[in-house]
Amino acid sequence: MKSLTATVRLQLHSDFTLDDAAALVPYFAALGISHVYASPILTARAGSRHGYDVVDPMRINPELGGEPALQRLVGALRQHGMGLILDTVSNHMAVGGADNPWWQSLLAWGRRSPYAEFFDIQWHSNDPLLAGQLLLPFLGSDYGQALQSGEIPLTFDGRHGVFEVAHHDHRFPICPLDYGRILGQAENPRLQALAQHFGALHEAADPLADALPLHRELARLVAGGAQLDAALAAFDSREPAGFKRLHLLLERQTYRLASWRTAADDINWRRFFDINELGGLRVERAAVFEATHAKLFELIERGLVDGLRIDHIDGLADPRRYCRNLRRRVDRLLAKRPLSAALEHFPIYVEKILGPGEQLHRDWLTDGSTGYEFMDQVSLLQHDPAGEAPLSELWRSVSERPDFAEEVRSARHLVLNASLAGDCESVAQALLQVARDDLMTRDLTLGAIRRALQALVEHYPVYRTYINACGRPAGDEAFFQQALAGAKQTLAEADWPLLDQFERWLGGQPWRQLPPGRPRKHLRHACVRFQQLTAPCAAKAVEDTVFYRSARLLSRNDVGFEAERFSTGPGWFHNQAQQRLRKFPDNLLATATHDHKRGEDCRARLAVLSERGSWLAGRVEHWRELASPLREGLDDGQAPSPGDEWLLWQTLLGSWPLELDLRDRQALGSYAQRIRQWQQKALREAKLRSSWTAPNERYEQVCAAYVDGLLLDARNQQLRQALHEAAGQLACPGALNALAQCLLRMTTPGVPDLYQGNEYWDFSLVDPDNRRPVDYAARRASLHECTSLNELLTHWRDGRVKQALVAQVLDCRQARAELFRRGAYLPLDVQGRHADKVLAFARLGESERAIVVVPRLASALLGNAVTPLIPAQNWDDTRLILPFALSPANCSGLFGDAAVSPSRELMLSTVLREFPVNVLIEHA
Repeated sequence: MKSLTATVRLQLHSDFTLDDAAALVPYFAALGISHVYASPILTARAGSRHGYDVVDPMRINPELGGEPALQRLVGALRQHGMGLILDTVSNHMAVGGADNPWWQSLLAWGRRSPYAEFFDIQWHSNDPLLAGQLLLPFLGSDYGQALQSGEIPLTFDGRHGVFEVAHHDHRFPICPLDYGRILGQAENPRLQALAQHFGALHEAADPLADALPLHRELARLVAGGAQLDAALAAFDSREPAGFKRLHLLLERQTYRLASWRTAADDINWRRFFDINELGGLRVERAAVFEATHAKLFELIERGLVDGLRIDHIDGLADPRRYCRNLRRRVDRLLAKRPLSAALEHFPIYVEKILGPGEQLHRDWLTDGSTGYEFMDQVSLLQHDPAGEAPLSELWRSVSERPDFAEEVRSARHLVLNASLAGDCESVAQALLQVARDDLMTRDLTLGAIRRALQALVEHYPVYRTYINACGRPAGDEAFFQQALAGAKQTLAEADWPLLDQFERWLGGQPWRQLPPGRPRKHLRHACVRFQQLTAPCAAKAVEDTVFYRSARLLSRNDVGFEAERFSTGPGWFHNQAQQRLRKFPDNLLATATHDHKRGEDCRARLAVLSERGSWLAGRVEHWRELASPLREGLDDGQAPSPGDEWLLWQTLLGSWPLELDLRDRQALGSYAQRIRQWQQKALREAKLRSSWTAPNERYEQVCAAYVDGLLLDARNQQLRQALHEAAGQLACPGALNALAQCLLRMTTPGVPDLYQGNEYWDFSLVDPDNRRPVDYAARRASLHECTSLNELLTHWRDGRVKQALVAQVLDCRQARAELFRRGAYLPLDVQGRHADKVLAFARLGESERAIVVVPRLASALLGNAVTPLIPAQNWDDTRLILPFALSPANCSGLFGDAAVSPSRELMLSTVLREFPVNVLIEHA
């Protein structure tokens, strides 16, 4: 099997299965990919487009082709010496519905179920209505209303012999211990007799096992003609007697049905963020760890899986312990693999969003992250610091919104008091219990704890810290202290002493210093719950709120980005690359993911605006004037708001299709549909004038009409033409940025990850737009064409030039795997008139060297060029200064025959004469 040199991320679903992926393996091999990196393949909810809503971790998803299709994919990969990396979900499973057998068992049997401890449930609630019950916020209306209107009828599943309450797609099983209450209403004597047997389960030593034959007998009797009509009719809640019976029956269950609106405040089990249909797992428990990973371990041992990507690592109670357990478990399996699939090392990656100054903990024993931080590093490199002030002022004047930091604090406050209010209350109650365990703190009130907790979380600078039995790790201390300092700015001085207690409770006092007992257990529980609150709060507030509220420049708003930071220079980029080589040399390098807010080339194009802040500001007022007929005054203000309008214009400038013909009504209509879909999500995520929980349909309709009017109405041709021309002026320098970004991903330390189809241009928007079908037929055809660099550049808009860059460099990388995998990283000095427009570095191996050269902030150097190639003469005297001499006989450029002299200077006019970027390879 080839060493890990490059991955391609594939999103699998019913319309793109494991067999579809297998058919593309020869193409990926020719492109230079070493490993397919697939979205989750375990059985997910029917129709899932992403696979993160797993309902059965013991089987390969039949919608993807099941295990036979997986074996065919792996067989195809092995024929080309390639491997398979799987994305897996350790944090949660899909719940609700009727398709998760573990969840259904939990609902039916409560704490008697073997899966009662699998899900992260707080059985001991402070709410007397939830004493020992699980809140199920799945009803479309209030419980009483749903009961009275017959929306939650008692039903019978004849296939399994099970009584359930139905509500749309949900099925809530009735505990078999209560079947006697139902069957006792039946008219058939055999069913009445069976009711007594179900009643006897109360005294059974193993009621779950004893119930199985009773279910089968019930199904047999009903199939044989025994009627349940009278029994079910007795529980018809549309009638007064049935209303009372069904309510009393439901009150006996281990769950309490409730409106979906109760979830935010009253939820007593951990979800994935605020999604009711995704329930948190207690994977820190050995039995849960083994059960949820059993199939993966089997596939690894059989040699079918060659690496793992762990989704949402920050949701786990103890990420460090989990990763170390996983590493030990997987490493033991490697010796059992077939010789044909032998591995010296099994890579494990974690999906981790790193905050400013945060480093991935090396003692987790992982191979690195999935590369969000690299996306940010390249983006920062491609933004001109000169654009920060004019674009910041433009955003302030247009939107009248607060600065980014204040938006974040406000959004965190909103989230903590809305969608995560129940989670926040759970942490506050846990801290209150800690306070009550100590005579010196037992007078602290719940209200004070709530205030201090919210202030602390609102100022948290990272997703979470990693408190363990030994306390806060030294690497996390600065982040906690920063949050404490911010909280003091928010709270009144009277609450400051409580923050001192938080500093002690939340990792300052290791819980292992306490003697075993309830206080120690309470402290540990509070620490875990606190850390499982800060992460979803950060995600919901920043990624899913502020990124749709604050739009100084949308290319700086993406998952894992330090959006408040506008730009950095080459020195910082070089430092990050050298640090990655030392600590995580096999870290994944991504510039696009299934979670990105906008495609990699969309961001690269928008970054050009940082070089043209004045140019942009000069056009905005004109556009606003032309757009005035499209706006409408509503009771709650102008629609769209100035901020939402500016978000829309930036989105149009970044995603405007390269080949869009304004005379093509069909193409315009298709584009308008994509933009409307993005817009609705943007408006609801922002939570300003609309939201997912309370959609403002009138506002959304006016905003959608604005999009249609702008793109489709003949009366707005002047505005449409103006935006078309502006996007056209950004297209060529945007493509130059995109090619530079692409080359950096493939040559800096780490393992390049290609998102599906992005070997062509990627101007997609947030999901589901970035998961549209990929035209692989066109990509396969163009890969094997013998096309000159000049022709590729002449027709750069069709995307083949980017594919050629990917294929050439990945081929070089495979041929020189060790050079790019472990070769030293050496920043190169650039001198001359445009030295600030270049980033260059060398990768140094034992017997070969590579020199990588890319332009940056070079929009002005393109001039009026119609291709993304800077005319050679425009580089003037700009040159690389090498610390070593190159051998002309042994050095060649991947893109153009750059003449190399024995001197230690390389002229940019020579190195980049034929192609926008270049890699020079010198071998012994």
